[in-house]
Amino acid sequence: MKNFICETCGVQYEGSVHEPASCMICEEERQYVSSKGQSWTTLEAMVESGNYKTEVSVEEENLYRVQTSPSFGIGQTAYLVKENGYNVLWDCVSYIDEDTIKEIRQLGGIDAIALSHPHYYSTQVEWAETFDAPLYIHEDDKMWVTRTSDKIVFWSGDKLELSEGIILQRIGGHFKGGTILEWKQGSHLQGVLLCGDIVRIVADREWVSFMYSYPNFIPLPSATVERIAHRMKELTFTRIYDAFNRVIKEDAGEAVQRSAKRYVDALNGVLFHT
Repeated sequence: MKNFICETCGVQYEGSVHEPASCMICEEERQYVSSKGQSWTTLEAMVESGNYKTEVSVEEENLYRVQTSPSFGIGQTAYLVKENGYNVLWDCVSYIDEDTIKEIRQLGGIDAIALSHPHYYSTQVEWAETFDAPLYIHEDDKMWVTRTSDKIVFWSGDKLELSEGIILQRIGGHFKGGTILEWKQGSHLQGVLLCGDIVRIVADREWVSFMYSYPNFIPLPSATVERIAHRMKELTFTRIYDAFNRVIKEDAGEAVQRSAKRYVDALNGVLFHT
């Protein structure tokens, strides 16, 4: 039995003798099947290839970036937050080996893992079971779990405080259970948000965007974006990190609000006339 991994999205499946017939994550309209067709690998094959490594680097005090090199699957970045002896891995990457485990343990290990949405589930069960950590997924996205584990905790409602000042906030949008992490003590107590791509920083680093599907360019309804912006007014943050190494370092709350207004104005035909 092997736990096959989709090479396009990087998500690992339940153990099976043969490769799955399809990837339900990629076949859904928010993702895509590679133009070369569906292909699979395993974590064991990735390790044995010697092609991959995990890079862990400091972003700011008590915040570490965790990334696979070279890029694999969607290519997202995970983050390790350290706060008062409590370590949270935010989102996940597919690759993990003995060097990865050693480096993370040198930083104090992992006390909890939390996911923004299904596109980054990757090998989350491998990580959770390796570090004996609970794995938090919003119950609204339960249907997208491709590998089960006793470590998975399906939480409900709009927020869950994992530890003092580290709060999961379900804001929806990209997925119904779409979640961001509010770290109140981050950035010298001014607050940091880790957003995956539930909120995506765009090429102009003073703005963000919100999408139902990024690769397929499907927007969210204006009412959904307005609701997200309203929720985010309640949160404590001056800085945002997304899943692709983009950061808004100052006044991120203002960036979210003006970006939401521009987005809604564009959908409603107010921003421009072409």
